[in-house]
Amino acid sequence: MEMKSCLVVGAGDATGGAIARRFAREGFETCVTRRARHLETLDELVADIAKTGGSAHAFGVDARNEEATIELFAKIEKDIAPLEVVVFNIGANVWFPIREMTAQVFTKVWEMACFAGFLTGREAAKVMVPRGHGSILFTGATAALRGSNGFAAFASAKAGLRNLSQSMARELGPEGVHVAHVVIDGMIDTAWGRENFPDVFKDPDAENVLKPDDIAENYWQLHRQPRNAWTHELDLRPYCEKW
Repeated sequence: MEMKSCLVVGAGDATGGAIARRFAREGFETCVTRRARHLETLDELVADIAKTGGSAHAFGVDARNEEATIELFAKIEKDIAPLEVVVFNIGANVWFPIREMTAQVFTKVWEMACFAGFLTGREAAKVMVPRGHGSILFTGATAALRGSNGFAAFASAKAGLRNLSQSMARELGPEGVHVAHVVIDGMIDTAWGRENFPDVFKDPDAENVLKPDDIAENYWQLHRQPRNAWTHELDLRPYCEKW
């Protein structure tokens, strides 16, 4: 099989990690990133992928940094394998009442959830368009569609990311590059969620929360869609979620 790589920007123990594992199972050289001070949290993910016969590479990168993002793409393309899939998975879900929010907080959230997505998407487009194929997938949220009480910064950033995705899809689709935005609506099964919302997780087999592996399966299916039937926005939520 021709060598190819998948980059997950913003990986961890939940959605990003599950996406990385899913693509690694398909033979992708899987690259995962977090900020340098959290790099050690990727050790277990990389080890797990290796145990199952996959190949993973961890990078400590601040996705808001243009130079660092450019260098990351260059290194993967040069030293690992051509990028076939790029997933932007940074959340920045924080709650701040508008009267208490500082310009610094608002700017940081926007940089994490929107500006970093632009940098990632731009660099992905640069390497994929000349080859005429590839997938760029953005993780979104319900906040991209409506702003809730206390989430002005998050909603603004996620709405910007959604519109970035739409613009890129219209521009890059005719060039053969599939761009899609995934709206994730509902609580995800994470260690943080289990610790802070124990009532939601009373039944370990309940389907009232999103399972990371099931989310990841949808990302894989998006990538493998034929060009004659591409999805550009996908909504994922538990059957019982109000929307």
